Amino acid sequence: MERREEPGDVVMTRIGQAVMLLHAGDREEARNRFGILWSEIGERGDALHRCTLAHYMAGTQDDPGDGLAWDLRALTAAEGLTGAGTVPGAEHRDSTAVRALVPSLHLNLAGSYLKLQHFDAARIHLDRAWDAVDALEEDGYGGGVRAAIGRMELRLRGSETDG
Repeated sequence: MERREEPGDVVMTRIGQAVMLLHAGDREEARNRFGILWSEIGERGDALHRCTLAHYMAGTQDDPGDGLAWDLRALTAAEGLTGAGTVPGAEHRDSTAVRALVPSLHLNLAGSYLKLQHFDAARIHLDRAWDAVDALEEDGYGGGVRAAIGRMELRLRGSETDG
């Protein structure tokens, strides 16, 4: 998720550092750092922090059920960003950032449900990802998410006809 960092947003900086570890292939260290951050911010922390952290934590999980649980936490936090911010102006900033993340959140949920062979739930979230693509910019991130949704569509269709 791309977000303009607010001055002094140490949590987003730390999340970004763990994401760099994840992208470099060190899933275990990324998972450890995300876990420490989650214990610090918890279920009642800043919704954008929780959404971002849970979104990436899901990708560090070995067990598909654990990944699903983190994907659901991310979506719950995103849904909580309906105007409640922590600093003046955060409502707009956070809701804009999360709107761009929603297609990816639903895509990840579709993928998690597909891994667990819950095809109906996967279809629901894939359809929601398609419904939310208008929030994406016409940039590298937006194009990448759209392409990933298209690939998931093909995987899900193949699974639905195989099962």
